[in-house]
Parts: sequence; C-alpha cells; structure tokens
Amino acid sequence: MSFYSVELPYQSDAAHYYAALADLPWALWLDSGEMARYDILTAAPQHTLTLDSASTQSDPFALLRIALGERIAPIEDVPFAGGALGYWSYDLARRMYASVAEDVMHLPDLLPDMAIGIYDWALVLDHQQHTARLVSHRRFAETAQLLPQILLRLRSEATLPPDTFQVQGKIASNFTPASYASAFAAVKDYLKSGDCYQVNLAQRFCAYASGDALGAYLMLRSLSPAPYSAFLNLPNVQILCASPERFLRVQNGHVETRPIKGTRPRSRDIQQDRQLADELRSHPKDRAENLMIVDLLRNDLGKSCVPGSVRVPKLFEVESYANVHHLVSTVEGKLAEGRDALHVLSDCFPGGSVTGAPKQRAMQIIEQLEPNGRGIYCGAIGYVGFDGNMDSNIVIRTLVYSGDEIRFWVGGGIVADSEMAAEYQETLDKASAMLELLKRYGGEI
Repeated sequence: MSFYSVELPYQSDAAHYYAALADLPWALWLDSGEMARYDILTAAPQHTLTLDSASTQSDPFALLRIALGERIAPIEDVPFAGGALGYWSYDLARRMYASVAEDVMHLPDLLPDMAIGIYDWALVLDHQQHTARLVSHRRFAETAQLLPQILLRLRSEATLPPDTFQVQGKIASNFTPASYASAFAAVKDYLKSGDCYQVNLAQRFCAYASGDALGAYLMLRSLSPAPYSAFLNLPNVQILCASPERFLRVQNGHVETRPIKGTRPRSRDIQQDRQLADELRSHPKDRAENLMIVDLLRNDLGKSCVPGSVRVPKLFEVESYANVHHLVSTVEGKLAEGRDALHVLSDCFPGGSVTGAPKQRAMQIIEQLEPNGRGIYCGAIGYVGFDGNMDSNIVIRTLVYSGDEIRFWVGGGIVADSEMAAEYQETLDKASAMLELLKRYGGEI
C-alpha cells in the first residue's frame, strides 16, 4: 500500500498535539525539547510486547525482529512512520549477562523489563523544515479505519487537561551520605584491586504522589529542556524523561552513539559558568573517564560494524544544559552486512556510560552496592522503524511514576582518583531539576 502523509499546522511545541492523543492507550511522545530536529507522537499500537522478570523469553531483541517483519524502504525526512517504540529497561541485562544475574542482591523492579508498542502511524514535527505530518506505512488493515479518527483529533482544538499531580511528604534517598561514602569506598577498593577501571554508582530518590503526571512532565521540560526527552503514558506507569544523552542511532546503515561522561554545575555568573565549562573540557580526570567509555563503545560498535569503520569524529566536546555542563564524545561506524539496528542495540546494551568498564564486572558491582534495582533507569527509550532505522536515548534525568510512588535516580562514574565529596555533589547537581520539580508539587526536600 502507498505511503500515507497528511500535512497539519506546524507547532514549535507539540504539547497541544499530544493533548489530542493523551487519552488513547499507550500514548507516547518522543520530545526534542525544541533542541533537536524531530518530535514523534503516536498512540493506540497495533499490538504490544512486554517482558517481565519472570518471562522465559531469553532474547527480547529477536522477539522484536519477528514483530517488525520484513523491512520496507525509508522515506526521506520521515524518521518514524511505524514500527517498535517504547522502552528497554536496564534490568533486561540480567537475562543478557548470566554473571550479572547471579549477583542480584535485591528484588527486581515491579515494572516490565521491556514495554514496546508496534505502531503503524506517527505525527512527526520537523523543527528544521517547520512541518507537521501524520504519516503511516499502512502496514495493517485496521490502520485505514484508525487514521481518519487520529486526523480528526489532531485537527481539533485540544486543550491540556487540568494538572492534578501532587507530591506528598518527604523526598527520600536510598543512600544517606554515610552509606554513599561506604559504597564509594567499596568501589575504590575494587578499582585498586584491578577489578575494573570505572563504576557508575547511583542513588535513588522517591516520594509518594497522586494524580496525572502530564502536567509535571510539561513543568520538567521547562525546568530542564533536553534533546532526547520523552513522555510515556503506559498501563500502570508514566515515564517523565529529560535525557540529554543519545544512546544509539542507526540511519541508513550509519551507526552513531554519543556518550556523556564528565559533569559540572551551571553558574548564574557568566564568567564563572564559562570557567566551569573550560575546567570540564580540560580536566585530566574527566577526559580519562570519558575516554574509557569511548573505548568501551568502540568495542561494542565493532561487533556489528564493518571492520575498520568505527571512528571517533568528536572527542571531549562540552554541551551545556539548563543545570549542568556535560563532556560528550561521538563514536560512529558503518553497519556490517547481515546486521541490523537490533543487533547493534543488543551488542551495546546497556550503555557503557551508565555502567562503567569493563561492563560486566562494573554491572556486578552495581548490583552488589546499590540498594534497589534500577528498572527503567539507565535503560533506553526509542524506536526501531519498519524501515530498519533506529534512534534511542539513555534513560537518565528521568522520573518513573507508578502506583503511588514517583522515583528517580542520579549517578556518576567513579574512577581511581575520584573524590567522595565531589562525586556525591555531582549526583545532587544532576538531581537539581527533578528535586525542584517535586518541590513545586508539594514534596519536602
């Protein structure tokens, strides 16, 4: 069937378009934060794939490959018009690495390890060309009846629902400063003994909450705009993501990852802010930390890329966001014959920037030292299209709201010359926008 495309009025902010779809099942919004080219909105998937920790399906990526079916040709300037979209939890790694599963010290997260919808349409906002298009490959017969209904919704004057979200009581961490210092010391012992070169240690904050979190997400994206943001309204969970980090992109055979390692807080004083950025760019510890992860990802990409094609076009670039400066590098390669985006995702999962190096040993240490499972945190949100293209983020700067609890994690890479007080403060710098968000809705810090 021919490709379907209908123009709609362009809006620089997709919030009202999302409001028109928000009550549909599995309504998802991949949000550029007006810092990247595309917003992608979709809902009402043809079918869904969820895996919980008890599932016996050992390879979620093979399951997805079957669900996506035969590949179709990409459409120029359309990043996604149908395919798989949702999240892959960090805890999927337990079924990928037996050595990590053996070291599980705590109960798994209650949410599925993977929640993916197979969608046959999307609204794509192109902030470069200032266009909005409802697009579809019309892969399924039912899509013909669905598209006119979606179009009607998107053409209506949808208003945002009332903001009912509330946070009750204290926002609590699963580490006290003393217990964090103890875990930090244990990591330093592992580093000293040569077990690993870097370990990403995270603390989790949580609070009781009620109401619908869409309004809170809109507040988050104003407090902390980021190019790989997302709002996922799934059964039993809402995910509010303001991630600055791309995990993996596969575009017509070109593979790219952009790891973040190295952080400084922003300052309101322009000169001091510039000094913090310059210090980050040139600091030996931050550069070494970043380079370790670049080397890890070069190795991961090499599993699915043409030998000799993996290179590092950008190393140690400073990117500045609302609350922090980050040190970012770019690693790229050319997809090998017989490999696809899901092979790349499987080879690289979870991202090395949120584990440490070497990856499996760092993950074992994380399992031993962090009091709670990570769940969605440090996994990935993104899409793999029917056309074989993929884009995904690393799930950081993200709040997970399920039941009556909202929680988020913040971490940092610890290396041999890391200082405890500085690493602990870095986690608080990264937490600042999310703590401010919960405070505005009634949470007590």
